[in-house]
Amino acid sequence: MQILKTLLFCLCMSLLSTGWSVGSSGDERHDVLYSCDCGPECQCNTVSTKPGKCACGVDLKWGHVLKIEGNEAILCQCGEGCKCGGLDAKDPTKCLCGTAVKRVSLEGTGINFCNCGGSCHCNTVSEKAGDCMCGMKLKQS
Repeated sequence: MQILKTLLFCLCMSLLSTGWSVGSSGDERHDVLYSCDCGPECQCNTVSTKPGKCACGVDLKWGHVLKIEGNEAILCQCGEGCKCGGLDAKDPTKCLCGTAVKRVSLEGTGINFCNCGGSCHCNTVSEKAGDCMCGMKLKQS
């Protein structure tokens, strides 16, 4: 029994020393999209799951998906790290933070997204194929 306790202790210490922690993967967001922010007249439609520059040369702006309707993502862009819960019920052009939402077409972007019906709230977007939080396969645009 003592050997088993010693082995278990060594295993735990080894995992802790490598930075492994229980539940760390649960903090990873699956709803973040970066999009072009150079104005309504811009037609470049650059969208990514990672920071970078749009085709116009402007920095992509961070946002999180509030809802996906068809091939269009509705984003809250009130500030990086925001976790507001959705659209304002009284004014669907704003998120719960009060910021105007941005609609982004995912058509032809190569981004995989959950489309579990006409209006989806799973908000899963990814560069890789896989499953949505609701269990459906992600759709590639």
